[in-house]
Amino acid sequence: MRSDGDAVRWRARRVHAGVAVCGTLLAGLVAAGCGPAPTPLPAAAAAATCAPGWTAAWHAAQQAVPGDSLTGRTLRMVVRPGATGEQLRLRLSNRHGDGPLRIAAMTVGTAGPGAAVTRPVPLTVGGAPVADLPPGAEVLTDPAPVASVAGGPLTVSLFLAQVPRTIGSHPVAMRTAWLSGPGDRTAAPDPAGFDTTLQSWPVLTGLEVLAPRPDGAVLVIGDSLVDGVGSTPDGDDRFPDQLAARLAAAGGDRPMTVLNAGLSRNRLLQDDPPAGGDAPLNRWDDDVAAVPGVRDVVLLVGTNDLAAGASGADLVEGLQAFAQRARAAGLRVFLTTVPPSVSGGRDAPAVVAARDEVNAWLLADGRRWADGVIDAAAALGDPGDRRRLRPDLDSGDGLHPSAYGYRVLAASVPVGELSGSVCRTRPRS
Repeated sequence: MRSDGDAVRWRARRVHAGVAVCGTLLAGLVAAGCGPAPTPLPAAAAAATCAPGWTAAWHAAQQAVPGDSLTGRTLRMVVRPGATGEQLRLRLSNRHGDGPLRIAAMTVGTAGPGAAVTRPVPLTVGGAPVADLPPGAEVLTDPAPVASVAGGPLTVSLFLAQVPRTIGSHPVAMRTAWLSGPGDRTAAPDPAGFDTTLQSWPVLTGLEVLAPRPDGAVLVIGDSLVDGVGSTPDGDDRFPDQLAARLAAAGGDRPMTVLNAGLSRNRLLQDDPPAGGDAPLNRWDDDVAAVPGVRDVVLLVGTNDLAAGASGADLVEGLQAFAQRARAAGLRVFLTTVPPSVSGGRDAPAVVAARDEVNAWLLADGRRWADGVIDAAAALGDPGDRRRLRPDLDSGDGLHPSAYGYRVLAASVPVGELSGSVCRTRPRS
């Protein structure tokens, strides 16, 4: 069993049967039919405590991708933590691997320009400088005396000595990463030799910090509108980023860490490998339950389900099932209406009708299932044409908001209904 103080965590990958709607998705969740049974969060993650503790500062959902080109090279990735702490540890994963993964060296330091890094600090796992991950395994590095400041980018370097044909990666990072030529360059502060750029986060799934008084986290899970497609590359202005900025500006007890568990092309009702990864319920254990500090969950999903032919009734059942899973885990849950789109047949009459059915249910009855409803359709939709995004909020593809659109979406979140950070108002014990 994992305790919150464990430096190392190995977890066999759970095998999921999928959440494809068979007309009984919600009933199946209750009666152990179609869906997985509720899994409570670890007590340390669910409880609001103001004692020093480990909390997630950054998160990336994963799906299976080819990994051959990474073998024997150093991967360098920039992450922007959302929480402050004096120590940190990384979560590394071979969750989707079809063979062993060996990380022969690893460092973290302050991000410099491009692939440069200031003062890279070596990391260990169980006291060793090497991490060997069998297929399906995940590991936490030992705590390292590296300070994390909310909003201050850090650079993680991993020398991947052995890589399976298939690995886990976050394929749409909206953030540049670098790959070196052959050899271990984890300790090199300069960017020389990092000549290949990526737009993904392979292997790295999380960064946790030892916070003096954890704020608690809002985890946003869903599809490419969570992932940030349409935002500014390397600009950190996705919807979750903009929500974090809004919470920080609100002050008082509102600031919370905001974590991004989006996967582009993700669907709620069924897995879609390799394009869209596992459905949110099927990645619950990895992307929600295993993430320390999460108190609220925002679900933004559904446009890909509707484009693939799902009915409004099916999507409503899926939303109900997800909300029930979150509440069974002791979390507050917020559901989101499905924004309009003219991309990929999403403006076809049948799709528009199904979307209207889902959104009408959310606005009328969503609060019976969830702690709040975010009306993304109203925030982003064109008042003059309910089939499309408002032109000044559209990134240009008819589906994804621009950075400004994501800011407008973040402004529609009822931040007063979020859990907030009780440690900001509770006297220090």
